[in-house]
Amino acid sequence: MKIAISAAETSGDLIASSLVKSLKSYKPDYEIEGLAGDKMTEVGCKRLWHADQVNVMGISEVVRKLPSVLGLRKSIIRHYSSNRPDIFIGVDSPDFNFKIERELKQLGVKTIHLVSPSVWAWRPKRIKKIKASTDLMLCLFPFEVDFYNKHNQKALFVGHPLAEKLKPRQNFKPNKQVLLMPGSRESEIKTLLPELVSTVILMRKSDPQIKFCLSLANDHLKSWVESEIRGLDIDLSVGDAHDKIRTSDLVIVASGTATLEVALLAVPMIVIYKLSAVSYQIVRHLLNTKFISLPNAILGKEVVPELIQEKVTGQNIANLAMNFVMSDNTKIVSELEQIHELLNQNSSVKSAEAVMEFLHG
Repeated sequence: MKIAISAAETSGDLIASSLVKSLKSYKPDYEIEGLAGDKMTEVGCKRLWHADQVNVMGISEVVRKLPSVLGLRKSIIRHYSSNRPDIFIGVDSPDFNFKIERELKQLGVKTIHLVSPSVWAWRPKRIKKIKASTDLMLCLFPFEVDFYNKHNQKALFVGHPLAEKLKPRQNFKPNKQVLLMPGSRESEIKTLLPELVSTVILMRKSDPQIKFCLSLANDHLKSWVESEIRGLDIDLSVGDAHDKIRTSDLVIVASGTATLEVALLAVPMIVIYKLSAVSYQIVRHLLNTKFISLPNAILGKEVVPELIQEKVTGQNIANLAMNFVMSDNTKIVSELEQIHELLNQNSSVKSAEAVMEFLHG
């Protein structure tokens, strides 16, 4: 039995490695191969192409590598058109993987996609492309299945792999520590940091004892951030967000996957989201959801406050943040704990079982 798999990003490599490991534990004789990162290779996936050939950051790098990325995708399609697998699994990276899935599906190869794009939130017309590409969508969030059911696309909720790694903290004692997480992209960091600096200054006026930390996902803008926060006594670190979240009373976080990480640790947060005026006007018309943050979308109600666009000001953030720091947040913590309970489904095992059932069904 041959399973072809494609994970084109670092996050996809991590999720796919858990799936490969589970599949191998059930069926050691399954041949699993494809576009793989180091973590997938370590657990038994035969690497035909390296995920680093696709994994790019920044607009200039995307433009520079686009011809080779498109060439790689053609090579994968050509290879599996001649050497057809029993099933093809695309992991995340929909812009890259859906094209491969669509071509192979037309040849009669069974296709699965793991990690739904946010089609429920924006650009819902992408469902046509998904239906043409994917026989089965494996979803990380339960509300995604509802969307696919409405469009007669086969989908299954398997839970989120992060919920196996991150659990609600226990016995936390408030310590007046606030964590700032301005995102991972250059554009969002440069847009949000000035407002966060203003927030720190205003909160310090209200209570000089509040301690501030700032965690960056990578060190690409570390020097710029250091210059922007110089003299403000903010503890700057890189790549240690989970530890910093666990020890904070409150996290002020850019909308994105980081909000889910904070939620799984059951830590109160304020979610902020701001684009350039032009970008926001475009995105606003494409949005198809009431909430921008994953915690609120998962629970179907506003559990954590969201500040969007012109509401993202130092004063607005500071007002909300001081209220959190001075309040008993037991209720919001218990609501966030529900998210972990909901998503902790032993995702990799459930995904592997879905793949095997689909293979033999």
